[in-house]
Amino acid sequence: MKTTSHHKTTMVMFWGLLSLFLMIQNGHAYQFKVGGSGDWSLAASASFDQWAHQSRFQIGDTIVFNYEANKDSVVQVSETDYKNCSTASPIAKYSDGHTAIKLTQSGPHFFISGIVDHCKNNEKVMIIVMADRSNRSSDAPSAAPSPPPSAAPSPPPASEEYPSPPPAPSTPDTDLTPAPAPSDEHPPPPTPNGASLTVTNFLCSVGAFGGFSLLFGF
Repeated sequence: MKTTSHHKTTMVMFWGLLSLFLMIQNGHAYQFKVGGSGDWSLAASASFDQWAHQSRFQIGDTIVFNYEANKDSVVQVSETDYKNCSTASPIAKYSDGHTAIKLTQSGPHFFISGIVDHCKNNEKVMIIVMADRSNRSSDAPSAAPSPPPSAAPSPPPASEEYPSPPPAPSTPDTDLTPAPAPSDEHPPPPTPNGASLTVTNFLCSVGAFGGFSLLFGF
């Protein structure tokens, strides 16, 4: 009993996953009714061209034709036969009354009525399927050729004269007469050297420290 139950559970899971996979695969496919209503007849033929131009068909979509099986049919033909309403060399022919045609290629697809007089009165439609962009080439467009390098400027002719540089500013005449030596009558006071300054600062510090000591001692 447990084996049978387990087998049933496995089968249910398998079919569930398969159904989910098919739904994902067909998630972007649409079903179009020809003319918008699905009526494939002479009375509805006036709307076929406008409907086809306003719709956007992609690979995987389906076109549905509804008609009376014993009174009409759907014939897929070439472009030449489409223009001439010829059914002599059909690509495919359907007469089941409820025809669903899946679009598997990009480009134009031509459908006409199997009754020639109906076709000549515009019971026909051209459907253009857009290219499959998911499979387009991923190659990047080639880079545009770089412009040729500009020609180097030609040197000026030898006879062309360049302006001479401006003259250097004139320097004032320097008085080369030596200055008179300072008189010895009043010699400048001698400048104390570093050693004498150090001794002087030390004595001042000692004196100040002794003064403060005497002041606070009394």
